[in-house]
This record gives sequence, structure tokens and C-alpha cells, in this order.
Amino acid sequence: MNNINKNKLVLWTKRLLGFMAIGLWLSVIYEISQMSAPFMEQAPYCMGTTMLVFGLLTAMYKGLDYWLIKEESKK
Repeated sequence: MNNINKNKLVLWTKRLLGFMAIGLWLSVIYEISQMSAPFMEQAPYCMGTTMLVFGLLTAMYKGLDYWLIKEESKK
């Protein structure tokens, strides 16, 4: 695969992962908000979910960047 195709593949993979992560995050936040507990009891779950989902998204982004840089350095 040439360099332009790899860059496009990584770009579109990042976009897809971002869209999926935001969708997952919104659905989990919605489920948490539907609980009958008061907001002060829901807040830790909201914060934990946010940190987990976007932490994993950041790790995937960094992994894709690392892979792309490693592939480019082979040439």
C-alpha cells in the first residue's frame, strides 16, 4: 500500500472509531441518567464512563499513529 492510501486508511479509521466511541458514550450516559438514583450518585459513573471511553479512544488513536510512523520508517 502506498503512503497516501495508508494515511487515508488511518484517517478514516480514526473518524470511525471516534464516531463509535461517542455513540457508545452517549448510550451509556443515557442509561446512567435513567437510573432512579440522585445526580450525586450518578456522577461517579458518568465520570468513570467518560474517562474509560475516551481513554480507550486516545489509546487507539496513538496506536494508529505509532503504526503509521513505524510503517513509514521502514521505507
